[in-house]
This record gives sequence, structure tokens and C-alpha cells, in this order.
Amino acid sequence: MLTVFASLVPVFLLIVLGYLLRRILLPKDDHWIGLEQLVYYVLFPALLIDTLGRANLSSVPVAGVGGAVLLSVLAMATLCLVLRPLLEKVMPLDGPAFTSVFQGAVRWQTFVALSVAGSLLGDLGLTLASVAMVAMIPVINILSVSVLAHFASPQRMPWHFTLLAIARNPMIWGCVIGIALNLSHLPVPRPLYEFAGSLGQCSLAVGLLVVGAGLHLEGLMKPRPAAIVTVFLKLIVMPVMAISLGMAFGLSGSNLAVVATCASVPSASNGYVLARQMGGDAPLLAQILTLQTAIAVFTMPVFITFAGG
Repeated sequence: MLTVFASLVPVFLLIVLGYLLRRILLPKDDHWIGLEQLVYYVLFPALLIDTLGRANLSSVPVAGVGGAVLLSVLAMATLCLVLRPLLEKVMPLDGPAFTSVFQGAVRWQTFVALSVAGSLLGDLGLTLASVAMVAMIPVINILSVSVLAHFASPQRMPWHFTLLAIARNPMIWGCVIGIALNLSHLPVPRPLYEFAGSLGQCSLAVGLLVVGAGLHLEGLMKPRPAAIVTVFLKLIVMPVMAISLGMAFGLSGSNLAVVATCASVPSASNGYVLARQMGGDAPLLAQILTLQTAIAVFTMPVFITFAGG
């Protein structure tokens, strides 16, 4: 576990540095919005294209890793919907607040997952985590937009809105292009791969700084009951689900450790933007993200060590 924890320390130090930079050196929102857009639209897709384009996919259990994480997402989404009536009875939880619980429990922070997987297992970890992304990102976007449209928006959103949001996701396109290059065996000039690789190397560090900049530590003082429940669902229940499914698919060692990594990371910060755009409870989601990030540094090593053991 000490080895896993040591691999996580640089990741969370970058998140802490991002928080400090946001408060001390770069306080303006415009700075971080620009960095987030750069990572989201350029650097991160370049990493996916470079990783998946050069990966030996025949050597990794694509179906097992993808199946385990996909089914765990669907299972968590179902659990949240089943628990909604009970949560409404025992705590103040209106429609917009439920959408934040849902996003906080179902989404996963790709920057952290890829950084940890790469730190622990190098290129193999990045490849496996990218395979997990291919399986989860489209489904998570469909589920999140659909739940927000149903429980938070005053009017039902048409289906083409959901499809358009998915079609515009640059991470999906990065995965599609990378896999297409891999499977087609098209001759790609080495300078282009080196160009994509250089961009990709920047993405994880900058992405983690952006995650830290978005934290709101004031939410740690008096967390809402809904936030505490969501932390438990995401950081405890989700990893247990994913690891169990991974074992059922016959995964072990490094493959299962990556599944545990992806499932045990905090929720994604871009869910906050979606909540603001579609009428969700954005302040609650910000509190959830901060709590999860602070606690994940202790819970992630436990699940990753157990899975990789």
C-alpha cells in the first residue's frame, strides 16, 4: 500500500498546487477557464490519440476492463435512482439536488484516473485507463444529461440535445481517432506521433492543476447530508462494484488495479459546468467534488492495493 500511496502523492500535490495557485497567483476565473478549455479540447485528446494509437490492444483485456467499468456505472446509476425516494424522505433533497448526487456518484475524474494509472503502470496503465474511458464516457454523458433534463430542467430537453453533447465531446473523438489509427494500421509520420505525445505529456499535470483550482474548501466545514451520502456511494460503493465485476470477468493484477483506479477516483469537475447549464444544484456538486477529492487520497490506495494484490 505504501507504494501505491507514494504514486498517488504527486497527483494530489498537483491538485493542492492548483488550489494554491488559484488563491494566490492566478485568482481570475478567466485564467482557469482558458486552461480548462486547452486541456479539454487539445491536450487531453492528444494524449488519448497518442496512447491508443500506439497501444498493443491485443495484449490487454479490452472486453473485461471495458465491461467491468461500464456495468459498474450502470449499476451505480440504477442504485441512485432506486435510492431517490428514500433520500427524499430522510433529508432535504429536491430534483436539482438529486441530479448533483447522481453526477457525483456516477461520473469519474479522468485527469486523476489517467495520472494515477500512468504513474503506477506506465504506458500499460494509460492504455487500460483509456479503454475504460471509451466504455464509460458516452454512457455517462447520456445518463447525466438525461437525469438533469428529467429532474432539474423546467422543460424536458429533446433527445438531440443529449446526442449533440456527446458528439461534441473531444475526449470521445480522441478515443475514436486513436482506436481508428490503431486498427487501420495507417502509416503515421513519426513527427506527428511525437507532436501528439508532447501535447499529451502536458495534459495530465495541467489537468490536475485545473482540478485543484476548482475546489471550494469552505464546503468541508459543514457538508450537507446529501454530499456525505454521495461521497460514500462514489468512493466506497462504486469501487466495490467495479472490483467485484472485474473479478467476475476474470481480471487480476494490473488489469484489476486499473479498474479499481478508475472506479475509486473523485467525480468529474465538468459535471459542475453541466449542472450550472441545466439547472442542477451546482453548489452542492462543488461541495461533493471537494469532499471526494480530500477523502480519495486515503480511500484510493486501499482499493488499488486490494485489487492489485
